[in-house]
Amino acid sequence: MLSPKILLTVTFLLILSLEASDIRLTGTVISDGQKMIGSRYMGYIKKVFVKLGDKVEREDELYEMESAEFDIMKSQADLMLEQSKIVVEFWRKRLENINRKKERYKNKSDMPMMNLDDLEAQAENVSGMLDAAQVMVEQASIKAKQMATIFNYLKMKAPSAGVVVQKNIKVGDMVMPGMLTIMLVDTESLEIDVSVSEGIIGKIKEKQKVLVEIPSINYKTVGMIHAIIPDANPMTHKIKLRISFDKGDSNVFPGMYAKVVIKSDD
Repeated sequence: MLSPKILLTVTFLLILSLEASDIRLTGTVISDGQKMIGSRYMGYIKKVFVKLGDKVEREDELYEMESAEFDIMKSQADLMLEQSKIVVEFWRKRLENINRKKERYKNKSDMPMMNLDDLEAQAENVSGMLDAAQVMVEQASIKAKQMATIFNYLKMKAPSAGVVVQKNIKVGDMVMPGMLTIMLVDTESLEIDVSVSEGIIGKIKEKQKVLVEIPSINYKTVGMIHAIIPDANPMTHKIKLRISFDKGDSNVFPGMYAKVVIKSDD
């Protein structure tokens, strides 16, 4: 990154050397980091912690919702876990009783071998049932943990730092899975989006330095073309440029009007 002193010097030299044949373009400041927050479950908005224009940090709470669907699934998962634990305890005690009987019978010389064999078979059968029940506990425990993960979606948090630029919810609203609730933009990773005619494609290249100006705040700096992108509509015969720049501490925000000058001799 260029130091402020060097950056000002380069900018000044670029301004002095502007010529009539230089390419002058207009563009819009955009955010390279845009996050669309959507709901994964159906439910009602219980609380909203942000408003338009708020700056948030990663893991800040955005909103909380209550979901009957989640409550039912959570109750079912908790019930399954408790029931599977009861079943494990039943077969564990059953196996202990059989093993105690086996020990008692082994110490009796007059005990028929048939009874001992029967106890061995019972112990083997109960041991298998105990193993199956323990598997059920493991599966139920996994399901309960999944419910804890779902809770994170009901109490939505910001995936990254940014500014709230769109809020489609308020307390009491019902949301559906996939519905856009909040949009965040990263105000630090900014670029300028410029559309140019295909006729000047031969005069531009990636990593080419350009002069950037944002008139509304009287801000000037040097940027760089970091991407040349064909337009999605072939009928327009346009090419899109993405220009990166360092805004420093200036109040530059997405949506601002920008001017770009590409030197004719670059």
